[in-house]
Amino acid sequence: MAHTSTGSISLARQIARDALAVDLGRFDREVVAKAKLCLLDFLSCAFEAIPHPWSQQAIALARPCDAGASIVGTEHRATPADAAFANGVLGHGLVREDMHAASIAHHGVVIWPTLLALSERSSVSGARLLAAAIAGYETGATIGRALVDADLARLYRPTGLVGPIGAALAGSYALALGEDAAVSAMAIAANTSSGLNEWPHHGGSEMYFHPGFAAANAVRAIELAEAGAFASETILEGEAGLFAAFRRASAPAELRLFADRPEIMAVYNKPAPACNFAQTASQAALRASRELSPSDDIAAISIRLPDAAIRYPGCDSKGPYRNALQAKMSIPFSAAAVLARGEIAEENYARVDDAAVNRLVGRTDLINDDAFTAAFPKRQGADISVRLQNGRTISARLDDVVAATPEDIRARFIRSASEAIGEDSAHRLAETVERCEELENARAIPELFRAGENVREEMSVLRRMRGRS
Repeated sequence: MAHTSTGSISLARQIARDALAVDLGRFDREVVAKAKLCLLDFLSCAFEAIPHPWSQQAIALARPCDAGASIVGTEHRATPADAAFANGVLGHGLVREDMHAASIAHHGVVIWPTLLALSERSSVSGARLLAAAIAGYETGATIGRALVDADLARLYRPTGLVGPIGAALAGSYALALGEDAAVSAMAIAANTSSGLNEWPHHGGSEMYFHPGFAAANAVRAIELAEAGAFASETILEGEAGLFAAFRRASAPAELRLFADRPEIMAVYNKPAPACNFAQTASQAALRASRELSPSDDIAAISIRLPDAAIRYPGCDSKGPYRNALQAKMSIPFSAAAVLARGEIAEENYARVDDAAVNRLVGRTDLINDDAFTAAFPKRQGADISVRLQNGRTISARLDDVVAATPEDIRARFIRSASEAIGEDSAHRLAETVERCEELENARAIPELFRAGENVREEMSVLRRMRGRS
């Protein structure tokens, strides 16, 4: 099971060497633009998730630190690791975070909290922040592509397995650490790789905390490496390394970054606040719903999907649902809610006991489609067939998920950020992210997403007034 790298260089060192050699100028404009969109979307999710219980729990645990790092949408400052933890939980709080299908992982909710926390601790230019993020996505996605398959993903959360490693290397790049320190940071972070997938079966909330742990551990791994801690260079390919432990197989002979199109370009931004595997089915259901009338009585729903979608924990659940998270993981619930409501929205999951939706859930069957299975993960298709009581059938098919557009991402950012920090601050923050590569110091971003006490009070009053109207 052990693997010896070609020549004398370890896989971790080769990856670190590739990453540390990166310069933002080597990337096409579209790659840099994608990184900025991913940052904007991360912040959008974090702002919108602030009121949720898991978000408030994470914020409450953060230890105050006057000169510390900022927590999105609050006036709080905390130690870098605690801020990274809280921001990771916030970014994951809607289940609408960005997605890399080939590694079945959400890299952004680990990388951005790590980098933003470090940017307030040390001087990091905006260009360096973006290059670090691109390298982090590349690292986590490259390792994840080789490590994660459907069987592994049923047991372990891929974000928890590869997220800390990618974020540790991203942070090492941002702080301009040397190669030895970067390798040790990666190896220490790999020792924290975890995240079990038992939560969908019982409605547990631990899923929300997985990226928080990953980001906090990445920060600590970087700080340990800075302090001189030395870790196992063969952490990926060694006889008790990452691949041997989780894949139960030898690591690839070589793992090189940027061997092809940058992995961040394979990341998509979710349109629906739900599991990755519910996205295409929800979109197909939306198309089908446009042909339904209020008087139509649905007799049966069949959804054809890749095998990986059906097998992922919680995705085939027909309830009963204890909470919104179980519903967001369920493909039957997500599709049924769209058919019942005629839209894809967070409100679809507000009532998991909705009788009309659950009646449709009970009439839904998921079917493995060989063509979709063969195309996954390059494409993630879904085909929905809705049979009515009168014998009519409505069908809709998508060969791949349709990602949220840049316009969608910017619009929902302005909406959610305005709720938390005020409209003027929201627009200034969006403009600052858009010109990130020009910033002398990236701390300008967290300085803008941190709400002052006066803004928090004003937003609270406005929300109460809307609630009474």
